[in-house]
Amino acid sequence: MPNDVFDTPPTTLGGARFAPDDPQTPQGAPEREFTVKERSQSQLVFRRFLQHRLAMISLVVFVLIILFAYVGAAIWKYNAADITEQNSAPPSGDHPFGTDAVGHDTLAQVMRGTQISLQISILVAIFATVVGTVWGAVAGYYRGWLDTILMRIADLVLTLPLLAVAAVLGHQSGGTWWLIAVVIGGLYWAYVSRVARGVVLSLREKEFVEASKALGASDSRIIFRHLVPNALGAIIVNLTILVSIAILLETALSFLGFGVQPPDTSLGLLVSSAQTAIDTRPWLFYFPGIFIILIALTINFIGDGLRDAFDPQQTKVRA
Repeated sequence: MPNDVFDTPPTTLGGARFAPDDPQTPQGAPEREFTVKERSQSQLVFRRFLQHRLAMISLVVFVLIILFAYVGAAIWKYNAADITEQNSAPPSGDHPFGTDAVGHDTLAQVMRGTQISLQISILVAIFATVVGTVWGAVAGYYRGWLDTILMRIADLVLTLPLLAVAAVLGHQSGGTWWLIAVVIGGLYWAYVSRVARGVVLSLREKEFVEASKALGASDSRIIFRHLVPNALGAIIVNLTILVSIAILLETALSFLGFGVQPPDTSLGLLVSSAQTAIDTRPWLFYFPGIFIILIALTINFIGDGLRDAFDPQQTKVRA
């Protein structure tokens, strides 16, 4: 005769199976099966970022801007160098963003300007983040005299008037977009280095670092395989902020005449060229200006979402 205890379907608690009437069943065990699932840090960060509505909307808008700049330029009937027969034409079906005094299609020029501005800002963010992260991680890990020397150099860079120095160095670059990006990145890495140093200083005393040392791991392995990955949250957030800062600084440089030079163009150069025509041909000024604002705002909101998603106090959750 079957045991009455197991006539009732068993339940699951924390991966163990129990029968409701079993004497060994924990008190208060539920009458239905359920599972306990552990989420990793990356899964938790991704889930929290998806729940940030403003950041998700901004991400969609930013992707659309990228598609507009690159895919749109590939399929649009005009390119930035084409000269049409319509001079200073207002927005129309043939020229949605109008034309300038020479006859360039403004939509094609805005696409090209968006490409260059995005390329500069992303290269600035990557360059400054890589250099600043390595610089700050080494300083924070070794501390002592090496930390003092490295951070004093970073402090010296921070005291420089960024716009003035960037204008002088940018003028020497001849308007080449990637040289301008290197100049701007070379002035902003110091900000990232201070963030990376602060995070590494707090992590170097953790148990996993001591365990790595006890197992014979080299300093370089500890820095780049343990400390930097654990500081990735703060680093990624600063990377997104740098993209926004870089596009605004590039705009300022181009507006002052020290950025990208013709025959190439950027959003800042388009705004600078149209400043005298804002009353007579406002479309030349407002369309590139709108894209500058959109890129800066979307990147800032994406950075806010990442900042909320990377919560160092919560590494795993159960659901």
